[in-house]
Amino acid sequence: MENQYILAIETSCDETAAAVIQNGTKIVSNIVASQIESHKRFGGVVPEIASRHHVEQVTIVIEEALAEAQLQPSDLAAVAITEGPGLVGALLIGINAAKAFAWAHQLPIVGVHHIAGHIYANALVQPMEFPLLALVVSGGHTELVYMKEHGHFELIGETRDDAAGEAYDKVARVLNLPYPGGPHIDRLAHEAEEAVAFPRVWLEEDSYDFSFSGLKSAVINYKHNMDQRGEEFIAAHVAKGFQDSVVEVLTTKALRAAREYNVKQVIAAGGVAANQGLRTALEQAFKQEDIPFYVPPLKLCTDNAAMIGAAGAKMYEAGVRGSMMMNGRPGMELKSWV
Repeated sequence: MENQYILAIETSCDETAAAVIQNGTKIVSNIVASQIESHKRFGGVVPEIASRHHVEQVTIVIEEALAEAQLQPSDLAAVAITEGPGLVGALLIGINAAKAFAWAHQLPIVGVHHIAGHIYANALVQPMEFPLLALVVSGGHTELVYMKEHGHFELIGETRDDAAGEAYDKVARVLNLPYPGGPHIDRLAHEAEEAVAFPRVWLEEDSYDFSFSGLKSAVINYKHNMDQRGEEFIAAHVAKGFQDSVVEVLTTKALRAAREYNVKQVIAAGGVAANQGLRTALEQAFKQEDIPFYVPPLKLCTDNAAMIGAAGAKMYEAGVRGSMMMNGRPGMELKSWV
């Protein structure tokens, strides 16, 4: 088989990233310019600042990705780019950089859904066996996605309000923890010997949807009550109680869906999949159920371009092509390409 190289670019939020992927499964280079330090003092991502950083970094990371891969533009088969969802200004910078590069070097362009990228991060470490179930847990997304084959996405459960990642960041602010809050809550939860009892939100009996807004409110109310009574507030106990609730709901619903859909494999995807408490709970649950479970290494859970290249390579093989009229789609829906 002749080697097929895809240049991938990702700028949907606050990471400017470029990568080169070989045959859809091998990372040849994976460059990420992080903006965390720039946004930390604001307690979250500021879209205008994110866009400016992308403008400064995007050509640099593309050049670095090609240099590390020791490839020329003429060695590439296509350019894959995150088309959406994300911050519209951030998306447009990556898309315009990708279009300019593709036009200059006479290459086809492929627009990739950001969540498809998170799911296909798994293809970089483990063959995907179908049918499979993907639990997507990132900043703005909490979803259960059923896949019967490559490029087929059936959304069977999604968040009705706050996604898990949003809830983590909001609770972290209540606990006066730095941005991004998820890793800090995870660390505190592991240090705690006790947990505050917070509710589990199951919704309707047969629902695979999620809701974390009520849990976030329960944490806020608990802190207000403690402050009003002048009682000691132990952040670690709150962190553990909050994380226990999130993890139990995610794990229970994923397990029930895996049984109902009789899948051969379950995968986790997205930034919150880097959470050690969640990873451990999912691994133990599916091991007991004897269903193969996989989650990418931490560096492939957070936003990166390698995952966009993995999804883009499959789309390219399937004959999917974007156009020079491509625009940023902040509310882009995850749709099948087969």
